[in-house]
Parts: sequence; structure tokens; C-alpha cells
Amino acid sequence: MAAKIKKGDKVVVLAGRDKGRSGEVFEVLPKEGTARVRGVNLVKRHQRQSANQEGGIISKEAPIDLSNIAIADPKDGKPTRVGFLVQADGTKVRVAKRSGEKIDG
Repeated sequence: MAAKIKKGDKVVVLAGRDKGRSGEVFEVLPKEGTARVRGVNLVKRHQRQSANQEGGIISKEAPIDLSNIAIADPKDGKPTRVGFLVQADGTKVRVAKRSGEKIDG
């Protein structure tokens, strides 16, 4: 199946403690069905000091299930479903179902 959410997309969180927040996807893990969004679903981790990194408690983004995020509509920023459209030249583009606006390209 074609990827509906890709790296670099602006997404809105639909469920969980960060519901309603938005951010940019910086990593997608398709085998696990999760994605990591910048500034969303932050968890605290204890980091041991190493030669190139300082120790202490650091915050980092934990993966979010793909079912709990939705693409932000390019027109109004609200969550939308994704459809696909094959253009006349044969290229396939993602389309926001809410507004009909093209997401990429």
C-alpha cells in the first residue's frame, strides 16, 4: 500500500496525551506502523555519560502509532484523510480529502 504519511509531513495528533498538537514527521517506521513527530510525545530518558555525549535526563520523541496521527490539510491545518490521484502524465500524488488540495507537488 502507498505511504499516506511520509517524512517531512505536517501532522496533527488525534489521540493520546498530545491530542490536538501538531508537528513535523522526522522518522517513519512502516514495519512497526509508527512515526516520530518533532516536539510531540516527549519522554524522559536517563542517558549515561559517554566520550561524545553528556549524561543526565534527556527528553526525546517516542514513536506514535500511525492510526493516532493525521495529515494537516494544506489549506486550513485541520486533520484530513489522504487520497491518491493519478495525473495525466501518470504520476501519483497525495490529495487531502477535506479540501481536495494536493499535498505533495
